Amino acid sequence: MKIKSDEITTVIRQEIEQYSGKLEISEVGQVVEVGDGIARVYGLSKAMSGELIEFQGSGGRVMGQVMNLELDTVGCVLYGDSTAIREGDTAKATGNLLEVPVGPELLGRVVDPLGNAIDGGPAINASGRQKVDIVAPGIAARQPVKEPLQFGIKAVDSMVPVGRGQRELVIGDRKTGKTAVCLDAIINQKQYWGTEDAVVCIYVAVGQKDSTVAGVVETLRKNGALEYTIVVNAGASAAAPLQYIAPYAGCAMGEYFMWLGKQGKSPKHVLCVYDDLSKQAVAYRELSLLLRRPPGREAYPGDVFYLHSRLLERATKLSAENGGGSLTALPIIETQEGDVSAYIPTNVISITDGQIYLQPELFSAGIRPAINVGISVSRVGGNAQIKAMKEVAGSLRLDLAAYRELEAFAQLGTDLDPASKRQLDRGARMVELLKQGQYKPFDVIDQCISIFAASRGFLDDVPVPAVSKFEDGLLNYFRTQKADLRAKLVASKSFKGIEDDCKAAVGAFKSAFKAS
Repeated sequence: MKIKSDEITTVIRQEIEQYSGKLEISEVGQVVEVGDGIARVYGLSKAMSGELIEFQGSGGRVMGQVMNLELDTVGCVLYGDSTAIREGDTAKATGNLLEVPVGPELLGRVVDPLGNAIDGGPAINASGRQKVDIVAPGIAARQPVKEPLQFGIKAVDSMVPVGRGQRELVIGDRKTGKTAVCLDAIINQKQYWGTEDAVVCIYVAVGQKDSTVAGVVETLRKNGALEYTIVVNAGASAAAPLQYIAPYAGCAMGEYFMWLGKQGKSPKHVLCVYDDLSKQAVAYRELSLLLRRPPGREAYPGDVFYLHSRLLERATKLSAENGGGSLTALPIIETQEGDVSAYIPTNVISITDGQIYLQPELFSAGIRPAINVGISVSRVGGNAQIKAMKEVAGSLRLDLAAYRELEAFAQLGTDLDPASKRQLDRGARMVELLKQGQYKPFDVIDQCISIFAASRGFLDDVPVPAVSKFEDGLLNYFRTQKADLRAKLVASKSFKGIEDDCKAAVGAFKSAFKAS
Protein backbone atom coordinates (compact mmCIF):
# COMPACT_ATOMS: atom_id res chain seq x y z
CA MET A 1 0.00 0.00 0.00
CA LYS A 2 1.47 3.29 -1.10
CA ILE A 3 1.04 6.29 1.26
CA LYS A 4 1.09 9.73 -0.33
CA SER A 5 3.33 12.44 1.10
CA ASP A 6 0.40 14.87 1.65
CA GLU A 7 -1.38 12.23 3.80
CA ILE A 8 1.74 11.89 5.96
CA THR A 9 1.85 15.68 6.31
CA THR A 10 -1.82 15.77 7.38
CA VAL A 11 -1.29 13.07 10.02
CA ILE A 12 1.78 14.83 11.44
CA ARG A 13 -0.10 18.18 11.49
CA GLN A 14 -3.02 16.58 13.39
CA GLU A 15 -0.64 14.96 15.86
CA ILE A 16 1.07 18.31 16.48
CA GLU A 17 -2.29 20.12 16.96
CA GLN A 18 -3.56 17.47 19.38
CA TYR A 19 -0.35 17.54 21.43
CA SER A 20 -1.08 19.86 24.35
CA GLY A 21 1.61 18.76 26.75
CA LYS A 22 4.07 21.36 28.00
CA LEU A 23 7.68 20.85 28.82
CA GLU A 24 8.09 21.00 32.61
CA ILE A 25 11.46 21.71 34.14
CA SER A 26 11.66 21.46 37.92
CA GLU A 27 14.55 21.21 40.31
CA VAL A 28 14.48 17.96 42.29
CA GLY A 29 16.44 17.17 45.44
CA GLN A 30 16.79 14.32 47.89
CA VAL A 31 15.86 14.19 51.59
CA VAL A 32 18.98 13.54 53.68
CA GLU A 33 17.46 14.02 57.15
CA VAL A 34 13.89 14.24 58.49
CA GLY A 35 12.16 14.43 61.88
CA ASP A 36 10.33 16.71 64.34
CA GLY A 37 8.67 18.70 61.54
CA ILE A 38 12.02 19.49 59.87
CA ALA A 39 13.64 18.09 56.68
CA ARG A 40 17.07 18.70 55.15
CA VAL A 41 17.23 18.41 51.37
CA TYR A 42 20.31 18.01 49.15
CA GLY A 43 20.29 19.16 45.52
CA LEU A 44 17.99 22.20 45.60
CA SER A 45 20.76 24.71 44.90
CA LYS A 46 18.39 27.26 43.30
CA ALA A 47 15.71 27.15 46.02
CA MET A 48 14.73 30.52 47.52
CA SER A 49 14.01 31.38 51.13
CA GLY A 50 10.29 30.89 51.82
CA GLU A 51 9.76 28.77 48.68
CA LEU A 52 7.26 25.89 48.84
CA ILE A 53 8.74 22.42 48.44
CA GLU A 54 6.71 19.35 47.48
CA PHE A 55 7.83 16.09 49.09
CA GLN A 56 6.81 12.84 47.43
CA GLY A 57 7.03 10.37 50.30
CA SER A 58 6.04 6.74 50.63
CA GLY A 59 3.16 7.92 52.86
CA GLY A 60 1.89 10.47 50.32
CA ARG A 61 2.46 14.09 49.32
CA VAL A 62 3.57 16.58 51.98
CA MET A 63 4.26 20.30 51.53
CA GLY A 64 7.15 22.10 53.17
CA GLN A 65 8.77 25.53 53.08
CA VAL A 66 12.43 26.56 52.87
CA MET A 67 13.65 28.31 56.02
CA ASN A 68 17.41 27.75 55.96
CA LEU A 69 19.78 28.13 52.99
CA GLU A 70 23.00 26.28 53.75
CA LEU A 71 26.13 25.39 51.77
CA ASP A 72 25.04 21.97 50.43
CA THR A 73 21.50 21.58 51.77
CA VAL A 74 18.33 23.55 52.48
CA GLY A 75 16.42 23.26 55.79
CA CYS A 76 12.64 22.97 55.35
CA VAL A 77 9.73 23.06 57.79
CA LEU A 78 6.96 20.56 57.03
CA TYR A 79 3.25 21.46 56.93
CA GLY A 80 2.12 17.88 57.30
CA ASP A 81 3.01 14.52 58.80
CA SER A 82 6.80 14.21 58.94
CA THR A 83 6.52 10.42 59.45
CA ALA A 84 5.23 10.17 55.84
CA ILE A 85 8.70 11.20 54.57
CA ARG A 86 11.83 9.03 54.69
CA GLU A 87 15.49 9.64 53.91
CA GLY A 88 16.07 9.32 50.17
CA ASP A 89 12.58 10.56 49.17
CA THR A 90 12.41 13.19 46.43
CA ALA A 91 11.67 16.87 47.05
CA LYS A 92 10.62 19.19 44.23
CA ALA A 93 10.92 23.00 44.23
CA THR A 94 7.61 24.59 43.19
CA GLY A 95 8.72 28.18 42.65
CA ASN A 96 5.72 29.39 44.72
CA LEU A 97 5.24 30.93 48.14
CA LEU A 98 2.81 29.60 50.75
CA GLU A 99 -0.82 30.62 50.10
CA VAL A 100 -4.11 30.10 51.95
CA PRO A 101 -7.71 30.16 50.69
CA VAL A 102 -9.55 33.44 51.38
CA GLY A 103 -13.09 34.73 50.92
CA PRO A 104 -16.55 34.90 52.50
CA GLU A 105 -16.84 31.10 52.27
CA LEU A 106 -14.61 30.85 55.36
CA LEU A 107 -16.98 32.86 57.60
CA GLY A 108 -18.51 30.75 60.36
CA ARG A 109 -15.96 27.95 59.87
CA VAL A 110 -13.11 26.46 61.91
CA VAL A 111 -10.03 25.88 59.73
CA ASP A 112 -6.42 24.80 60.16
CA PRO A 113 -3.57 27.23 59.23
CA LEU A 114 -3.61 25.90 55.65
CA GLY A 115 -7.32 26.73 55.24
CA ASN A 116 -8.67 23.16 55.45
CA ALA A 117 -11.99 22.76 57.31
CA ILE A 118 -11.62 20.97 60.68
CA ASP A 119 -15.15 21.54 62.03
CA GLY A 120 -16.71 18.45 60.48
CA GLY A 121 -18.47 20.55 57.81
CA PRO A 122 -18.14 20.34 54.02
CA ALA A 123 -14.86 21.17 52.27
CA ILE A 124 -14.34 24.91 51.68
CA ASN A 125 -14.46 26.00 48.05
CA ALA A 126 -12.88 29.45 48.52
CA SER A 127 -13.14 32.22 45.93
CA GLY A 128 -9.46 33.12 46.04
CA ARG A 129 -6.03 32.51 47.51
CA GLN A 130 -3.65 34.92 49.20
CA LYS A 131 0.03 34.80 50.14
CA VAL A 132 0.58 34.12 53.84
CA ASP A 133 3.67 36.28 54.39
CA ILE A 134 3.65 39.66 52.66
CA VAL A 135 5.19 43.08 53.21
CA ALA A 136 2.88 45.39 55.21
CA PRO A 137 1.39 48.47 53.45
CA GLY A 138 3.71 51.50 53.54
CA ILE A 139 3.04 54.78 55.34
CA ALA A 140 1.68 56.45 52.16
CA ALA A 141 -1.01 53.74 51.90
CA ARG A 142 -2.27 54.43 55.45
CA GLN A 143 -4.13 57.12 57.37
CA PRO A 144 -4.30 57.96 61.10
CA VAL A 145 -6.46 55.75 63.32
CA LYS A 146 -9.58 57.71 64.32
CA GLU A 147 -12.60 55.38 64.10
CA PRO A 148 -13.45 53.63 67.40
CA LEU A 149 -13.57 49.85 67.62
CA GLN A 150 -16.03 49.35 70.49
CA PHE A 151 -15.21 46.49 72.85
CA GLY A 152 -18.48 46.85 74.77
CA ILE A 153 -16.38 46.80 77.98
CA LYS A 154 -16.78 49.98 80.05
CA ALA A 155 -13.22 49.89 81.45
CA VAL A 156 -11.69 49.50 77.97
CA ASP A 157 -13.86 51.89 75.92
CA SER A 158 -13.53 54.64 78.55
CA MET A 159 -9.86 54.37 79.61
CA VAL A 160 -7.90 52.37 77.00
CA PRO A 161 -9.94 52.93 73.81
CA VAL A 162 -8.99 50.97 70.69
CA GLY A 163 -9.39 52.34 67.16
CA ARG A 164 -9.88 50.51 63.87
CA GLY A 165 -6.42 49.78 62.51
CA GLN A 166 -4.71 49.79 65.92
CA ARG A 167 -2.54 47.09 67.53
CA GLU A 168 -3.50 46.70 71.20
CA LEU A 169 -1.70 44.09 73.27
CA VAL A 170 -3.72 42.08 75.84
CA ILE A 171 -1.23 40.92 78.46
CA GLY A 172 -1.42 39.16 81.81
CA ASP A 173 -0.83 35.93 83.69
CA ARG A 174 -2.59 32.66 82.94
CA LYS A 175 -6.31 32.61 83.84
CA THR A 176 -6.79 36.38 84.23
CA GLY A 177 -9.46 36.75 81.51
CA LYS A 178 -7.34 37.74 78.45
CA THR A 179 -9.33 35.60 76.00
CA ALA A 180 -12.63 36.72 77.59
CA VAL A 181 -11.80 40.40 76.91
CA CYS A 182 -11.11 39.63 73.23
CA LEU A 183 -14.23 37.46 72.89
CA ASP A 184 -16.31 40.33 74.32
CA ALA A 185 -14.88 42.55 71.57
CA ILE A 186 -15.86 39.96 68.92
CA ILE A 187 -19.39 39.49 70.35
CA ASN A 188 -19.89 43.27 70.53
CA GLN A 189 -19.42 43.53 66.72
CA LYS A 190 -22.76 41.72 66.25
CA GLN A 191 -24.62 45.05 66.43
CA TYR A 192 -22.73 46.30 63.34
CA TRP A 193 -23.05 43.14 61.19
CA GLY A 194 -25.02 43.84 58.03
CA THR A 195 -24.24 47.59 58.14
CA GLU A 196 -21.49 49.69 56.53
CA ASP A 197 -19.54 49.45 59.80
CA ALA A 198 -19.55 45.62 59.78
CA VAL A 199 -16.41 43.99 61.21
CA VAL A 200 -15.20 40.53 60.18
CA CYS A 201 -13.52 38.83 63.15
CA ILE A 202 -10.70 36.28 63.00
CA TYR A 203 -9.77 34.29 66.10
CA VAL A 204 -6.39 32.53 65.79
CA ALA A 205 -5.76 29.88 68.46
CA VAL A 206 -2.08 28.92 68.79
CA GLY A 207 -1.09 26.05 71.09
CA GLN A 208 -4.47 25.96 72.88
CA LYS A 209 -6.15 22.74 74.00
CA ASP A 210 -8.75 21.57 71.48
CA SER A 211 -11.37 21.55 74.28
CA THR A 212 -10.62 25.25 74.98
CA VAL A 213 -11.04 26.15 71.28
CA ALA A 214 -14.29 24.12 71.14
CA GLY A 215 -15.52 26.18 74.14
CA VAL A 216 -14.64 29.44 72.34
CA VAL A 217 -16.48 28.31 69.17
CA GLU A 218 -19.53 27.34 71.26
CA THR A 219 -19.49 30.73 73.06
CA LEU A 220 -19.37 32.56 69.71
CA ARG A 221 -22.19 30.39 68.31
CA LYS A 222 -24.36 30.89 71.41
CA ASN A 223 -23.96 34.68 71.19
CA GLY A 224 -24.64 34.81 67.42
CA ALA A 225 -21.07 35.88 66.61
CA LEU A 226 -19.87 32.85 64.63
CA GLU A 227 -21.55 33.98 61.39
CA TYR A 228 -19.00 36.81 60.95
CA THR A 229 -16.00 35.01 62.50
CA ILE A 230 -13.29 32.72 61.13
CA VAL A 231 -11.57 30.48 63.71
CA VAL A 232 -8.04 29.38 62.75
CA ASN A 233 -6.84 26.60 65.03
CA ALA A 234 -3.29 25.28 65.40
CA GLY A 235 -3.83 23.37 68.65
CA ALA A 236 -1.34 22.14 71.23
CA SER A 237 -1.16 18.83 69.36
CA ALA A 238 -0.37 20.52 66.02
CA ALA A 239 3.19 20.46 64.68
CA ALA A 240 5.43 23.47 65.49
CA PRO A 241 5.48 24.69 61.84
CA LEU A 242 1.66 24.96 61.83
CA GLN A 243 1.69 26.88 65.15
CA TYR A 244 4.33 29.20 63.69
CA ILE A 245 2.37 29.93 60.49
CA ALA A 246 -1.16 30.18 62.03
CA PRO A 247 -1.16 33.95 62.90
CA TYR A 248 0.12 34.85 59.40
CA ALA A 249 -2.58 32.66 57.82
CA GLY A 250 -5.29 34.36 59.92
CA CYS A 251 -3.91 37.79 58.99
CA ALA A 252 -3.93 36.89 55.24
CA MET A 253 -7.59 35.79 55.52
CA GLY A 254 -8.39 39.15 57.14
CA GLU A 255 -6.49 41.20 54.55
CA TYR A 256 -8.80 39.87 51.82
CA PHE A 257 -11.72 41.69 53.51
CA MET A 258 -9.63 44.80 54.34
CA TRP A 259 -8.87 45.39 50.65
CA LEU A 260 -12.54 44.96 49.59
CA GLY A 261 -12.97 48.67 50.37
CA LYS A 262 -10.80 49.50 47.35
CA GLN A 263 -13.42 47.75 45.18
CA GLY A 264 -16.22 49.68 46.93
CA LYS A 265 -17.45 46.52 48.66
CA SER A 266 -18.24 45.70 52.30
CA PRO A 267 -17.27 44.39 54.88
CA LYS A 268 -13.90 46.12 54.86
CA HIS A 269 -13.08 46.21 58.58
CA VAL A 270 -11.35 43.27 60.28
CA LEU A 271 -10.50 42.37 63.87
CA CYS A 272 -7.75 39.74 64.36
CA VAL A 273 -7.20 38.11 67.76
CA TYR A 274 -3.92 36.18 68.09
CA ASP A 275 -4.28 33.85 71.11
CA ASP A 276 -1.45 33.74 71.96
CA LEU A 277 1.84 34.93 70.51
CA SER A 278 3.96 33.60 73.39
CA LYS A 279 3.15 30.07 72.20
CA GLN A 280 3.96 31.07 68.59
CA ALA A 281 7.36 32.33 69.79
CA VAL A 282 7.97 29.01 71.58
CA ALA A 283 7.06 27.09 68.38
CA TYR A 284 9.42 29.33 66.37
CA ARG A 285 12.20 28.77 68.92
CA GLU A 286 11.69 25.01 68.54
CA LEU A 287 11.97 25.25 64.74
CA SER A 288 15.04 27.47 64.94
CA LEU A 289 16.89 25.19 67.35
CA LEU A 290 16.06 22.13 65.23
CA LEU A 291 17.39 24.00 62.17
CA ARG A 292 20.60 24.67 64.17
CA ARG A 293 20.18 28.43 64.20
CA PRO A 294 22.24 30.06 66.96
CA PRO A 295 20.21 30.65 70.15
CA GLY A 296 20.21 34.05 71.86
CA ARG A 297 18.47 35.39 74.95
CA GLU A 298 16.26 32.73 76.64
CA ALA A 299 17.31 30.44 73.72
CA TYR A 300 15.15 32.46 71.28
CA PRO A 301 16.70 33.13 67.85
CA GLY A 302 17.91 36.64 67.02
CA ASP A 303 15.01 37.30 64.63
CA VAL A 304 12.18 36.58 67.11
CA PHE A 305 11.40 40.33 67.22
CA TYR A 306 10.99 40.29 63.43
CA LEU A 307 8.67 37.27 63.80
CA HIS A 308 6.09 39.42 65.60
CA SER A 309 6.83 42.82 64.05
CA ARG A 310 6.21 41.65 60.48
CA LEU A 311 2.86 40.20 61.63
CA LEU A 312 1.63 43.18 63.67
CA GLU A 313 2.82 45.79 61.13
CA ARG A 314 0.14 44.41 58.80
CA ALA A 315 -2.53 45.90 61.10
CA THR A 316 -3.45 49.21 59.49
CA LYS A 317 -6.10 51.77 58.64
CA LEU A 318 -5.86 52.15 54.85
CA SER A 319 -6.02 55.57 53.20
CA ALA A 320 -9.21 56.77 51.47
CA GLU A 321 -7.62 56.09 48.05
CA ASN A 322 -7.19 52.45 49.08
CA GLY A 323 -10.81 52.15 50.23
CA GLY A 324 -10.40 53.06 53.91
CA GLY A 325 -10.46 49.44 55.10
CA SER A 326 -8.83 48.47 58.38
CA LEU A 327 -7.28 45.52 60.18
CA THR A 328 -7.13 45.76 63.98
CA ALA A 329 -4.81 43.36 65.82
CA LEU A 330 -5.31 42.13 69.39
CA PRO A 331 -2.23 40.03 70.18
CA ILE A 332 -2.35 38.14 73.49
CA ILE A 333 0.81 37.52 75.52
CA GLU A 334 0.97 35.38 78.66
CA THR A 335 3.29 36.56 81.45
CA GLN A 336 4.87 34.50 84.23
CA GLU A 337 4.14 35.89 87.70
CA GLY A 338 3.31 39.31 86.23
CA ASP A 339 6.79 39.73 84.71
CA VAL A 340 6.12 42.21 81.89
CA SER A 341 9.87 42.85 81.55
CA ALA A 342 10.60 39.38 80.09
CA TYR A 343 11.94 39.06 76.52
CA ILE A 344 8.77 38.34 74.50
CA PRO A 345 6.45 40.72 76.49
CA THR A 346 8.86 43.66 76.08
CA ASN A 347 9.27 42.88 72.37
CA VAL A 348 5.52 42.93 71.71
CA ILE A 349 4.92 45.96 73.98
CA SER A 350 7.41 47.92 71.83
CA ILE A 351 5.66 46.86 68.59
CA THR A 352 2.07 47.61 69.65
CA ASP A 353 0.16 50.88 70.17
CA GLY A 354 -0.63 50.22 73.81
CA GLN A 355 -1.57 47.39 76.14
CA ILE A 356 -4.41 46.17 78.33
CA TYR A 357 -2.76 44.67 81.43
CA LEU A 358 -4.85 42.19 83.42
CA GLN A 359 -3.70 41.78 87.02
CA PRO A 360 -4.10 38.50 88.94
CA GLU A 361 -4.63 40.31 92.30
CA LEU A 362 -7.56 42.32 90.88
CA PHE A 363 -9.00 39.16 89.29
CA SER A 364 -8.80 37.32 92.65
CA ALA A 365 -10.47 40.29 94.38
CA GLY A 366 -13.52 39.87 92.10
CA ILE A 367 -12.83 42.94 89.93
CA ARG A 368 -13.67 41.66 86.44
CA PRO A 369 -12.34 42.57 83.92
CA ALA A 370 -9.17 42.80 86.04
CA ILE A 371 -7.66 45.78 84.18
CA ASN A 372 -4.83 47.62 85.90
CA VAL A 373 -5.41 51.24 84.85
CA GLY A 374 -1.90 52.32 85.88
CA ILE A 375 -0.03 50.09 83.40
CA SER A 376 -2.73 49.83 80.71
CA VAL A 377 -2.51 52.50 78.01
CA SER A 378 -3.72 53.28 74.49
CA ARG A 379 -1.47 55.45 72.34
CA VAL A 380 -4.41 56.36 70.10
CA GLY A 381 -6.47 57.51 73.10
CA GLY A 382 -9.27 60.05 72.60
CA ASN A 383 -9.02 59.77 68.80
CA ALA A 384 -10.71 56.38 69.15
CA GLN A 385 -13.63 57.65 71.26
CA ILE A 386 -16.96 59.28 70.48
CA LYS A 387 -17.40 62.85 71.82
CA ALA A 388 -19.77 61.80 74.61
CA MET A 389 -17.23 59.31 76.01
CA LYS A 390 -14.44 61.90 75.84
CA GLU A 391 -16.62 64.34 77.80
CA VAL A 392 -17.39 61.95 80.68
CA ALA A 393 -14.26 59.75 80.83
CA GLY A 394 -11.56 62.44 80.66
CA SER A 395 -10.60 62.31 84.34
CA LEU A 396 -11.64 58.70 84.98
CA ARG A 397 -8.17 57.17 84.72
CA LEU A 398 -6.60 59.76 87.07
CA ASP A 399 -9.48 59.41 89.54
CA LEU A 400 -9.08 55.64 89.67
CA ALA A 401 -5.28 55.83 89.97
CA ALA A 402 -5.64 58.36 92.84
CA TYR A 403 -8.25 56.10 94.47
CA ARG A 404 -5.85 53.12 94.39
CA GLU A 405 -3.14 55.20 96.15
CA LEU A 406 -5.59 56.59 98.71
CA GLU A 407 -6.98 53.11 99.34
CA ALA A 408 -3.49 51.82 100.21
CA PHE A 409 -2.99 54.84 102.51
CA ALA A 410 -6.40 54.39 104.19
CA GLN A 411 -5.58 50.78 105.06
CA LEU A 412 -3.02 52.10 107.57
CA GLY A 413 -5.99 53.27 109.66
CA THR A 414 -5.13 56.97 109.38
CA ASP A 415 -7.90 59.56 109.86
CA LEU A 416 -8.74 61.09 106.49
CA ASP A 417 -9.87 64.62 105.72
CA PRO A 418 -13.38 65.04 104.18
CA ALA A 419 -12.03 65.64 100.65
CA SER A 420 -9.99 62.39 100.72
CA LYS A 421 -12.96 60.50 102.13
CA ARG A 422 -15.17 61.80 99.30
CA GLN A 423 -12.56 60.70 96.76
CA LEU A 424 -12.41 57.24 98.36
CA ASP A 425 -16.20 56.91 98.31
CA ARG A 426 -16.45 57.93 94.66
CA GLY A 427 -13.52 55.66 93.68
CA ALA A 428 -15.12 52.63 95.36
CA ARG A 429 -18.37 53.22 93.46
CA MET A 430 -16.52 53.80 90.19
CA VAL A 431 -14.68 50.47 90.59
CA GLU A 432 -18.02 48.77 91.25
CA LEU A 433 -19.56 50.45 88.20
CA LEU A 434 -16.75 49.25 85.92
CA LYS A 435 -17.30 45.63 86.91
CA GLN A 436 -18.95 43.71 84.08
CA GLY A 437 -20.25 40.20 83.48
CA GLN A 438 -18.50 37.96 80.96
CA TYR A 439 -19.88 38.02 77.38
CA LYS A 440 -22.28 40.86 78.24
CA PRO A 441 -21.02 43.82 76.20
CA PHE A 442 -22.58 47.26 76.78
CA ASP A 443 -23.75 49.62 74.05
CA VAL A 444 -21.45 52.68 73.93
CA ILE A 445 -24.32 55.12 74.68
CA ASP A 446 -25.29 53.07 77.76
CA GLN A 447 -21.65 53.21 78.89
CA CYS A 448 -21.65 57.01 78.50
CA ILE A 449 -24.85 57.36 80.57
CA SER A 450 -23.47 55.14 83.38
CA ILE A 451 -20.12 56.96 83.57
CA PHE A 452 -21.91 60.35 83.31
CA ALA A 453 -23.97 59.52 86.41
CA ALA A 454 -20.87 58.41 88.35
CA SER A 455 -18.58 61.28 87.28
CA ARG A 456 -21.21 63.90 88.14
CA GLY A 457 -21.49 62.56 91.71
CA PHE A 458 -24.91 60.91 91.53
CA LEU A 459 -23.53 57.61 92.88
CA ASP A 460 -21.59 59.11 95.81
CA ASP A 461 -24.24 58.28 98.40
CA VAL A 462 -25.58 55.09 96.78
CA PRO A 463 -24.49 52.02 98.83
CA VAL A 464 -21.70 50.13 97.01
CA PRO A 465 -23.64 46.82 96.80
CA ALA A 466 -26.57 48.71 95.15
CA VAL A 467 -24.45 50.32 92.37
CA SER A 468 -25.13 47.54 89.84
CA LYS A 469 -28.89 47.63 90.53
CA PHE A 470 -28.86 51.45 90.24
CA GLU A 471 -27.09 51.23 86.86
CA ASP A 472 -29.53 48.65 85.45
CA GLY A 473 -32.49 50.76 86.57
CA LEU A 474 -30.98 53.99 85.18
CA LEU A 475 -30.30 52.49 81.74
CA ASN A 476 -33.81 51.03 81.61
CA TYR A 477 -35.24 54.44 82.65
CA PHE A 478 -33.37 56.14 79.75
CA ARG A 479 -34.63 53.50 77.30
CA THR A 480 -38.28 53.84 78.33
CA GLN A 481 -39.34 57.07 80.03
CA LYS A 482 -36.46 59.16 78.64
CA ALA A 483 -36.23 57.52 75.21
CA ASP A 484 -36.39 60.92 73.44
CA LEU A 485 -33.40 62.23 75.47
CA ARG A 486 -31.44 59.04 74.75
CA ALA A 487 -32.28 59.41 71.04
CA LYS A 488 -30.77 62.93 71.08
CA LEU A 489 -27.60 61.51 72.67
CA VAL A 490 -27.42 58.75 70.04
CA ALA A 491 -27.83 61.30 67.21
CA SER A 492 -25.32 63.91 68.46
CA LYS A 493 -22.95 61.49 70.28
CA SER A 494 -22.29 64.36 72.68
CA PHE A 495 -23.72 65.76 75.93
CA LYS A 496 -23.32 69.30 74.57
CA GLY A 497 -26.67 71.11 74.87
CA ILE A 498 -28.39 68.26 76.72
CA GLU A 499 -26.17 67.94 79.82
CA ASP A 500 -28.65 69.78 82.10
CA ASP A 501 -31.52 67.60 80.83
CA CYS A 502 -29.44 64.47 81.50
CA LYS A 503 -28.57 65.67 85.01
CA ALA A 504 -32.25 66.34 85.71
CA ALA A 505 -33.21 62.90 84.37
CA VAL A 506 -30.57 61.08 86.48
CA GLY A 507 -31.62 63.15 89.53
CA ALA A 508 -35.28 62.23 89.01
CA PHE A 509 -34.43 58.53 88.69
CA LYS A 510 -32.21 58.69 91.79
CA SER A 511 -35.04 60.15 93.87
CA ALA A 512 -37.37 57.35 92.77
CA PHE A 513 -34.60 54.74 93.36
CA LYS A 514 -33.96 55.98 96.93
CA ALA A 515 -37.70 56.00 97.68
CA SER A 516 -37.98 52.36 96.55
